Amino acid sequence: MTQSETVPVETRTPGPARDRYLDLLRSLALFRVVVYHLFGWPWLTILFPSMGVMFALAGSLTARSLSRPAANVIRGRLRRLLPPLWLFSAVLLTLLLTAGWHPLKDPDVGGGWAGLARLTSYVLPIGAPPYPEHLGSASGLLDDTWAEQAAGPLWYLRAYLWFVLLSPLLLRAFRRWPLPTVLAPLALTAVVGTGLVAIPGETGNAVTDFAVYGGCWILGFAHQEGVLARVPRYAAVSLSCLVMAVGLWWASGHPGPEGWDLNDIPLAQACWSFGAVVLLLQYSPSWRELPGRLRRWDRPITLANNRAVTIYLWHNALIMATFPLLDAAYDLPFMSSDRAASLLDSTYGLWTFVMVWPLLALAVLAFGWVEDVAAGRSPRLWPDGPGTRHGTSRRRRP
Repeated sequence: MTQSETVPVETRTPGPARDRYLDLLRSLALFRVVVYHLFGWPWLTILFPSMGVMFALAGSLTARSLSRPAANVIRGRLRRLLPPLWLFSAVLLTLLLTAGWHPLKDPDVGGGWAGLARLTSYVLPIGAPPYPEHLGSASGLLDDTWAEQAAGPLWYLRAYLWFVLLSPLLLRAFRRWPLPTVLAPLALTAVVGTGLVAIPGETGNAVTDFAVYGGCWILGFAHQEGVLARVPRYAAVSLSCLVMAVGLWWASGHPGPEGWDLNDIPLAQACWSFGAVVLLLQYSPSWRELPGRLRRWDRPITLANNRAVTIYLWHNALIMATFPLLDAAYDLPFMSSDRAASLLDSTYGLWTFVMVWPLLALAVLAFGWVEDVAAGRSPRLWPDGPGTRHGTSRRRRP
């Protein structure tokens, strides 16, 4: 979007009503991602397949937007995605370079001009952004894998970007051949996610991510187009449960390094996420307002949806930040006894859970406004009120 494409007179118009059920799902997905990265419990990947849900919701929104010219939709999606990424990348790269990382001399990222070229993925995440696997000392303030942990969530933005770029073609294929299109990613996962065909390097990782979550993205199309709602419920439930059972069966015979962690078992992840998304979208009630007791969570859900990119980008780095803050508690005067230190040891994980949320709140206050600027809205520090559910933006030329 160029400067000349913005209408000089700013006109506020109410956007389409938000589906609060989908907002609830997105909030649950973000919460589960944070908890998983805090504790690493493998069973969480079975309890709620967050990434599959997030891709399905993004696919549904993209399909709705594609009623407009595809080029405008892609440009608009990139405009919303890239500024938060640029701010995160600027902070992360500053920390990496300050800590002594030299991308031009790092053989693990190509070295020389190859390493410099890969840095462009921090600007446009077409490929995997480079970072050192180890930086600093294992006995230092942060674990020496902190860079990898902080940059880890960027794979989602790469996958999201490719889904957006390919969505016009995928939606056209879905409208012409619905069933083959929605099942094709599962078939591709059975090829590239099981070792049957091995694609080396980051290209293989990108193709695998696309295959694993492609079915969920296209199910978002099916939800938006009303196709999923036309499937008899008994058939949708039966078939989705069958697909999920196949995923668990595969996981039982092909456990990953952490056992039943589906993130390490592509075919199981693809099948389980696909089936779970079918169930969640098949029962979609399309709430205009949260019902009953859920209404008490209205403000946190609104905030999470308005700051989803900020929360996702920063949560892993902030989890790492809780460790030195919590370690400093051992030096407090009342922690000098063995009993007090032992009590903190036994509740360490609980305290990291408690501490990460204030840090995320600070990140929302410090960096979240970029999401508003990217969407063409006036910057807001804490958009959790009823008036922020329906995003308003500057009217732009088509």
